[in-house]
Amino acid sequence: MADTGLVETLLQRVEKVDGGLDSQDVATSLGVDHQAIVGAVKSLQALGDVISAEQRSSKHWELTGEGCEIAEQGSHEARVVSSIPEEGMPQSQLMKLAFGKVGFSKAMSNKWIRLDKGHEGGPRIFKTVERLEDLVRDKLLLVQKGQASQLEEKEKNELKKRKLLSEVTVKSYWITKGSCFSTTITKQETELTPEMIASGSWKEKKFKPYNFEAMGVALDCGHLHPLMKVRTQFRQIFLEMGFTEMPTNNFIESSFWNFDSLFQPQQHPARDQHDTFFLSDPAQAHEFPQDYLERVRKVHSEGGFGSQGYKYDWKIEEAQKNILRTHTTAVSARMLYKLAQQEKFTPVKYFSIDRVFRNETLDATHLAEFHQIEGVVADFGLTLGDLMGILHQFFNKLGLKKWVEVGNSGMFRPEMLLPMGLPEGVTVIAWGLSLERPTMIKYGINNIRELVGHKVNLQMVYDSPVCRLDS
Repeated sequence: MADTGLVETLLQRVEKVDGGLDSQDVATSLGVDHQAIVGAVKSLQALGDVISAEQRSSKHWELTGEGCEIAEQGSHEARVVSSIPEEGMPQSQLMKLAFGKVGFSKAMSNKWIRLDKGHEGGPRIFKTVERLEDLVRDKLLLVQKGQASQLEEKEKNELKKRKLLSEVTVKSYWITKGSCFSTTITKQETELTPEMIASGSWKEKKFKPYNFEAMGVALDCGHLHPLMKVRTQFRQIFLEMGFTEMPTNNFIESSFWNFDSLFQPQQHPARDQHDTFFLSDPAQAHEFPQDYLERVRKVHSEGGFGSQGYKYDWKIEEAQKNILRTHTTAVSARMLYKLAQQEKFTPVKYFSIDRVFRNETLDATHLAEFHQIEGVVADFGLTLGDLMGILHQFFNKLGLKKWVEVGNSGMFRPEMLLPMGLPEGVTVIAWGLSLERPTMIKYGINNIRELVGHKVNLQMVYDSPVCRLDS
């Protein structure tokens, strides 16, 4: 609420005039800041139709800081002339004065001074007039007195160009009496109370109009989790690159698809209870494609497809154990097996983003579950170069401006693909990331950029023996 005394004074001023008055004029006559009058107008408008206020705008000229200085002390050129004695002044000395450089140029243009470059002591300035009329100062004084209308537009624009004048737009209100005008301020009620209803006093009270256009208080509501936002970004990138999303709605998986089909030996440390969650009910899975299961058993225990295998007694009981999947690559295995059963092979690009589970020791950076991002491409003749190209495009779309360590990546081994029934010559490139830390990958290729453009013959088997890297 504006100052009550100022509001009452404004109402008294409005009462005494018939046509209305300007808020800027009121502020000038009262010697107060115009914004104080604007505040009083706003307060009265909130009370209803006490006054009517129409916003107007007008322009006027004001002196800049430098303009005020010239109006008080004279123009730069006039001060230069007054600073030069009869015997002249060295140009170097004049230029040391605060007004010297600008004043010298203007005074030379007005032919108020002359420069003797061949003077014995160096360039010397002499004045050529005894008396002068400082028109610049006179024009600024007119503006300062509120008589800018006496100047031509050309003169004002020249002063503006010299940054001595500025044109200012002033917004004000034209104030007139409203339909409920009164010089007495009555506070409007903002709410109807039970006491008013019981006593009937509400009939004599004035209530503040309800603003149906006002925005209500923002409600507390749910928001997308940051991980879900990042997941959406990754998913969009995959879709833009022509990938198809794999179904990942099976958190429970058999050890066969999670480990054995990926050519991971049954004695591998990742398969013990320290790293994997095993289910107690149902503890085992029983439905497998028997011919494929037999080929997997054989390549593990006896070798085949160019591999000597692991030479151990492969047990169906281990493959049947149900677990919470430790990676979404189990889904990739199922999809590749399904692809191999087609009558005619067709190239595919798959991706998935979903939860996986590890029996981790919980700490600030490890949970029992996290989200894995996986990309898989299957086609004839794919090489490490294709993998690098896809990774380059993927990370560029993600917004990384330089090569970083990438996640587990490479080419699926023939010992994994051929037992599925995929044709000879089909290769599969794949990579995986963690959604929670997409640029902090634990394994993979360091400084992969160094490999680009060089002949590479690199074989690498990491944690899981699913992939290999070769040229």
